[in-house]
Amino acid sequence: MTKFSGLDYYEIDSLLSEEEILVRNTVREFTDDQILPIIEKNYRNGTFPMDLIPKMADLGMFGSTLPAKYGCAEMNNVAYGLVMQELERGDSGIRSFASVQSALVMYPIYTFGSEKQKDYWLPKLATGEKIGCFGLTEPDYGSNPGGMITHAEDKGDYYLLNGAKMWITNGTLADVAVVWAKLNGVVHGFLVEKGTKGFSAPEMTGKHSLRASVTSELIFQDVRISKEHIFQKTDGLKSPLMCLNQARYGIAWGAIGSAMATYNAALDYAKTRIQFGKPIASFQMTQEKLVFMVAEITKAQLLCLQLGRLKDKQTLRFPQVSLAKRNNVHMALEIARQAREILGANGILDEYPVMRHMANLESVKTYEGTHEMHTLIVGEDITGIQAFI
Repeated sequence: MTKFSGLDYYEIDSLLSEEEILVRNTVREFTDDQILPIIEKNYRNGTFPMDLIPKMADLGMFGSTLPAKYGCAEMNNVAYGLVMQELERGDSGIRSFASVQSALVMYPIYTFGSEKQKDYWLPKLATGEKIGCFGLTEPDYGSNPGGMITHAEDKGDYYLLNGAKMWITNGTLADVAVVWAKLNGVVHGFLVEKGTKGFSAPEMTGKHSLRASVTSELIFQDVRISKEHIFQKTDGLKSPLMCLNQARYGIAWGAIGSAMATYNAALDYAKTRIQFGKPIASFQMTQEKLVFMVAEITKAQLLCLQLGRLKDKQTLRFPQVSLAKRNNVHMALEIARQAREILGANGILDEYPVMRHMANLESVKTYEGTHEMHTLIVGEDITGIQAFI
């Protein structure tokens, strides 16, 4: 298989540090060697490639930006973004696994957890010995997480948790769930371990998207939670939304990887597919599609690079992440659709990655905030008027 060389139309590599390029190239090689040869089979069978977990851990892909004292790689945010980019070039489901483990499990434990919680969980999550999931979305509450029904009661020596979560990546695999529930009407975070009585995580089936990812329900029926397993530093709904902002940042980068994968497939195909006696790349309408792809990917790369620099300076504002997530996923989905058009009927075959990426991106456009909700977040930021309440 030909090694992927990337798309760098504006010499963006010149703006990256040696360490950032090394990280990117390491994960790029991992994707070529470890993900691409097996992903179509996993997608077809609806299974997650569990063998990848220790290999990803060895390369520091879990909790990448967290301190080395917990066994983490302590990368900067641009390097972490490049990790997400290359993983999603393999498959959205693989990037989702790493994103959830990092941004939605390790980040809240590090940010809101006690020293005991951090010392116990973070090293195990970093090595992939333990897997985590994040429970916020409910069957009746997606874009409005504040309406959640899941609740905890203080029983003196313990908390009693009841409710349900839905669309939970890694849920059935997870050893620990970061669960958000109302306690006395205020949203708090709890750590719920696999095997706790009353807690179950059945896998959701029948997906046409993210098939190489495990998606689950979380069900809590009179689950006793130790007082040691609550996050003491949470601040209402703001806390899980902070976690989502971390995940959205990774998604913005990941979408670039998906777009590069479908662009590359379309370009290679267009240069070798002969119709009317010449390659279809010689036709104006095909070239227009390819130029659109290069332009949109290049804009997304520059958007994410500046976003990462702002994040590293700690001057990032959450609406800026919304703009990047909204823009980049939308452009990746449009590029996948145009790539499918260039490939014609062959575009639906799993010999090519295009249809798989297109189907995955339909989920990515919805999760961690829909396209519409991110539009309204940015709209509020620039007008000062909230339109969604």
